Amino acid sequence: MTDAQVANSTPPRSCVIVENKMPGLTETPGLLEKILTLVVGTLVLVAAFMFSLVILAVALVAGLMFWGYFWWKTRKIRHGLREQPPRQQRPPSGQVIEGEVIVVEEVIVDEIRNSPKNPPNSPDR
Repeated sequence: MTDAQVANSTPPRSCVIVENKMPGLTETPGLLEKILTLVVGTLVLVAAFMFSLVILAVALVAGLMFWGYFWWKTRKIRHGLREQPPRQQRPPSGQVIEGEVIVVEEVIVDEIRNSPKNPPNSPDR
Protein backbone atom coordinates (compact mmCIF):
# COMPACT_ATOMS: atom_id res chain seq x y z
CA MET A 1 0.00 0.00 0.00
CA THR A 2 1.13 3.38 -0.87
CA ASP A 3 0.87 6.40 1.38
CA ALA A 4 -2.09 7.77 -0.60
CA GLN A 5 -4.01 4.53 -0.23
CA VAL A 6 -3.35 4.45 3.53
CA ALA A 7 -4.53 8.06 3.94
CA ASN A 8 -7.76 7.42 1.96
CA SER A 9 -8.64 4.14 3.60
CA THR A 10 -10.89 4.15 6.62
CA PRO A 11 -10.37 1.83 9.50
CA PRO A 12 -13.01 -0.82 9.99
CA ARG A 13 -15.82 0.26 12.26
CA SER A 14 -16.50 -1.70 15.38
CA CYS A 15 -19.25 -1.36 17.92
CA VAL A 16 -18.52 -1.84 21.59
CA ILE A 17 -21.37 -2.08 24.12
CA VAL A 18 -20.39 -1.20 27.66
CA GLU A 19 -22.68 -2.21 30.49
CA ASN A 20 -23.15 0.06 33.45
CA LYS A 21 -21.82 -1.86 36.41
CA MET A 22 -21.82 1.03 38.91
CA PRO A 23 -23.36 -0.09 42.20
CA GLY A 24 -26.54 1.64 43.33
CA LEU A 25 -27.73 2.82 39.93
CA THR A 26 -29.68 -0.20 38.88
CA GLU A 27 -30.26 -1.80 42.27
CA THR A 28 -33.15 -0.92 44.59
CA PRO A 29 -32.12 0.80 47.84
CA GLY A 30 -31.47 -1.51 50.72
CA LEU A 31 -32.89 -1.35 54.22
CA LEU A 32 -29.93 0.67 55.57
CA GLU A 33 -30.29 3.29 52.84
CA LYS A 34 -34.02 3.62 53.49
CA ILE A 35 -33.48 4.09 57.23
CA LEU A 36 -30.70 6.61 56.64
CA THR A 37 -32.91 8.57 54.22
CA LEU A 38 -35.74 8.60 56.76
CA VAL A 39 -33.46 9.82 59.57
CA VAL A 40 -31.85 12.57 57.45
CA GLY A 41 -35.24 13.73 56.14
CA THR A 42 -36.65 13.87 59.67
CA LEU A 43 -33.66 15.87 60.88
CA VAL A 44 -34.05 18.36 58.02
CA LEU A 45 -37.76 18.83 58.79
CA VAL A 46 -37.09 19.30 62.52
CA ALA A 47 -34.35 21.87 61.78
CA ALA A 48 -36.64 23.77 59.40
CA PHE A 49 -39.41 23.79 62.03
CA MET A 50 -36.99 25.09 64.67
CA PHE A 51 -35.79 27.91 62.42
CA SER A 52 -39.37 28.89 61.61
CA LEU A 53 -40.16 29.06 65.33
CA VAL A 54 -37.14 31.30 65.90
CA ILE A 55 -38.24 33.62 63.08
CA LEU A 56 -41.78 33.68 64.47
CA ALA A 57 -40.50 34.51 67.97
CA VAL A 58 -38.32 37.35 66.64
CA ALA A 59 -41.29 38.77 64.68
CA LEU A 60 -43.52 38.52 67.77
CA VAL A 61 -40.99 40.34 69.97
CA ALA A 62 -40.51 43.06 67.34
CA GLY A 63 -44.30 43.50 67.06
CA LEU A 64 -44.69 43.75 70.83
CA MET A 65 -41.89 46.32 71.02
CA PHE A 66 -43.55 48.41 68.30
CA TRP A 67 -46.92 48.19 70.06
CA GLY A 68 -45.35 49.20 73.39
CA TYR A 69 -43.57 52.16 71.80
CA PHE A 70 -46.80 53.30 70.09
CA TRP A 71 -48.80 52.85 73.32
CA TRP A 72 -46.22 54.86 75.30
CA LYS A 73 -46.10 57.72 72.78
CA THR A 74 -49.90 58.08 72.62
CA ARG A 75 -50.59 58.00 76.36
CA LYS A 76 -51.00 61.82 76.64
CA ILE A 77 -53.50 61.85 73.78
CA ARG A 78 -55.53 59.06 75.39
CA HIS A 79 -55.47 60.84 78.75
CA GLY A 80 -56.65 64.10 77.16
CA LEU A 81 -59.49 62.32 75.37
CA ARG A 82 -60.66 60.75 78.63
CA GLU A 83 -60.82 64.16 80.37
CA GLN A 84 -62.93 65.82 77.65
CA PRO A 85 -66.67 65.76 78.17
CA PRO A 86 -68.52 63.85 75.49
CA ARG A 87 -69.70 65.95 72.57
CA GLN A 88 -73.39 66.53 72.23
CA GLN A 89 -74.55 65.80 68.76
CA ARG A 90 -77.11 68.07 67.18
CA PRO A 91 -80.17 66.36 65.81
CA PRO A 92 -80.12 66.28 62.03
CA SER A 93 -82.22 69.01 60.43
CA GLY A 94 -82.98 66.96 57.35
CA GLN A 95 -81.09 69.15 54.93
CA VAL A 96 -77.44 68.72 53.99
CA ILE A 97 -75.61 71.43 52.12
CA GLU A 98 -72.28 70.48 50.63
CA GLY A 99 -69.85 72.63 48.74
CA GLU A 100 -66.33 73.88 48.32
CA VAL A 101 -64.86 77.22 49.30
CA ILE A 102 -62.01 78.82 47.40
CA VAL A 103 -60.43 81.76 49.20
CA VAL A 104 -59.32 84.24 46.58
CA GLU A 105 -58.47 87.14 48.88
CA GLU A 106 -58.60 87.51 52.63
CA VAL A 107 -59.72 90.91 53.86
CA ILE A 108 -60.22 92.03 57.43
CA VAL A 109 -63.85 92.94 58.07
CA ASP A 110 -63.02 96.11 60.05
CA GLU A 111 -61.07 97.49 57.09
CA ILE A 112 -64.09 97.01 54.83
CA ARG A 113 -66.45 98.65 57.31
CA ASN A 114 -64.15 101.63 57.81
CA SER A 115 -63.31 102.11 54.18
CA PRO A 116 -64.11 105.47 52.50
CA LYS A 117 -67.07 103.88 50.74
CA ASN A 118 -68.61 102.95 54.09
CA PRO A 119 -68.13 105.75 56.64
CA PRO A 120 -68.31 104.73 60.33
CA ASN A 121 -71.86 106.06 60.74
CA SER A 122 -73.25 104.50 57.62
CA PRO A 123 -76.51 102.55 57.84
CA ASP A 124 -74.78 99.41 56.54
CA ARG A 125 -73.27 98.77 59.95
